[in-house]
Amino acid sequence: MAAVRQSLWRLLSKPRCSSLPVNTVRCRSLASELKSSTNEGGASLRPEIGQADNLMAIGTRRIYSEEHDMFRQTARRFFQEEVLPNHSEWEKAGQVSKEIWERAGETGLLGVNTPEEFGGLGGDYLMTNILMEEQGYVNCSGPGFALHSDIVMPYITHYGTKEQIEKFIPRMVAGTCIGCIAMSEPGAGSDLQGIRTNAKKDGDDWILNGSKVFITNGFMSGVALVVAVTNMEAKSAAHGISLFLVEEGMPGFKKGRKLEKVGLKAQDTSELFFEDVRLPSSALLGEANKGFYYLMQELPQERLLIASMGQAACEWMFEETRNYVRERKAFGRTLAKLQTIQHKLAEMKTEICIGRAFMDQCLEIHNIKGLDSSSASMAKYWISDLQNKIATQCLQLHGGWGYMLEYPIARAFIDARVQPIYGGSNEIMKELIARPICADK
Repeated sequence: MAAVRQSLWRLLSKPRCSSLPVNTVRCRSLASELKSSTNEGGASLRPEIGQADNLMAIGTRRIYSEEHDMFRQTARRFFQEEVLPNHSEWEKAGQVSKEIWERAGETGLLGVNTPEEFGGLGGDYLMTNILMEEQGYVNCSGPGFALHSDIVMPYITHYGTKEQIEKFIPRMVAGTCIGCIAMSEPGAGSDLQGIRTNAKKDGDDWILNGSKVFITNGFMSGVALVVAVTNMEAKSAAHGISLFLVEEGMPGFKKGRKLEKVGLKAQDTSELFFEDVRLPSSALLGEANKGFYYLMQELPQERLLIASMGQAACEWMFEETRNYVRERKAFGRTLAKLQTIQHKLAEMKTEICIGRAFMDQCLEIHNIKGLDSSSASMAKYWISDLQNKIATQCLQLHGGWGYMLEYPIARAFIDARVQPIYGGSNEIMKELIARPICADK
């Protein structure tokens, strides 16, 4: 971690803004933010979030270290100062700016756990997870950094050739080439074996045809990781799927409109069309017809990512609502003085802390590459359902103002709805969880 520590000090030495937006948790020193405690041997203990004054406090949680805290300060400052003030304008535009991608690259926030030899920070997965949490802590869903860095880039570094890695990863780390993954189709969402997009051999090349929908980062993408059928005669679809790296500007590759969604207004989500796109053999990622195997290896991280963002959203919604009920008055006193409100806050905090305990257990296991598909599916299903439950309750505690888009809780409520749907619907998650439970011994 020595190289990582040096990189963090370099990032932290950059000038800071003198003020931060209201209603956010500021990067105060650990000494002032948390009460210090020690065990019997005199070693410092890191409190869990339920023991801290704020669920988003820096310096909590045993899975993290001081290096992680340093990185969190950089990430928190970036999202509070670079993302939050611009998010409303991005919602109107239906996408974030390309400049914010490049700023994230300059700050060292893209491809955080990408090896240093490829231009990344060389951090662990816990470090890259901090970015997802800090984005959740400003309630800004627009930047698709997590999908770019922690879904698309790992496919390239894990299965790509030396030439593919050198071609794409440095630009992706810099934020000058945005990545998306093109799996879902109009007739195939959670069921990957229902994919109809196909690529056929033509000499040394491949000819790609088909369409994709609901593609995050699709409109702004410089490279799309496309899932396609390459063996129509395979005994099952799982044995005939391949992955291709399709670049913006290739003849026949067209981007559709930015889709108008219920939530995630600042996140560019689009259709992609492939009409006789001629791909060189160098566009194939990994081996032909092994794409389904690669997807199964990487999907647990995607599901853990969704769960992590959902957990952070729960923590932010709780603190936002707690601040609101402490200020809002009814019947001559603040809402926080009413017992029914106090009990609801107690229930929510308890459930959120339970979610955090399981989430951190999954993160710790995944950081040493031990997380299984079933556990990732449990985290995705349970926490995304919890996120929607907390969103509904927090909006209710805001009363009529919670239904107004000028209040951030309204955006959080709308954005939460997609979490049980994408990345594999929660109904599919339950199927995956049930398989090993009910399998014949």
